[in-house]
Amino acid sequence: MRSEGHKMLRIAKVLKSNGTEGEVIISFLGISPEEIDIEEPVFIFFDGLPVPFYFEEFSKKGNSRAIARLTGIKTLADADEIAGAEIFSDEENVSLEYEDGDFSFLEGWALLDADGRNMGTITEFLDIPNNPCLEIKSGDSEIIVPLHDDLIDDIDEEGMTLKMQIPDGLFPEGQSHSSRF
Repeated sequence: MRSEGHKMLRIAKVLKSNGTEGEVIISFLGISPEEIDIEEPVFIFFDGLPVPFYFEEFSKKGNSRAIARLTGIKTLADADEIAGAEIFSDEENVSLEYEDGDFSFLEGWALLDADGRNMGTITEFLDIPNNPCLEIKSGDSEIIVPLHDDLIDDIDEEGMTLKMQIPDGLFPEGQSHSSRF
């Protein structure tokens, strides 16, 4: 995603409000809270435009969550208004070293088959022990696709696409699939 010539990366999602004074619980996607520069602005899109926010308070909770207060978010109503919003950062303010095995950063990306055809949107990374999978929204269907390094052809962070070999039979007849299997 680009804004005024800057490359924007989706780094987190506001899960819900916390308390009555504008605090929110944030879940980081594919990065840990330490990997962002909290002195730099983050952005939430409103009506297609990035609105900058700064962290006024920031308290890490576990490996991928934080309780934070953002500038301009002062009340429970303000916090509830941004619940569910995605948080973006300028690429230069984020280290892109994703945690080993954590592919949750792919949520919201397009899944492409080996021929580059769009198969749907990745809605969730399922961290199943010894069998990580992706949940794909394809038309009216939700499809589970196994995720293994050998199946991945390309990860395009700028285009937010994952290109991979997709085993036969996962998508309804008539939709694209790989011929490798």
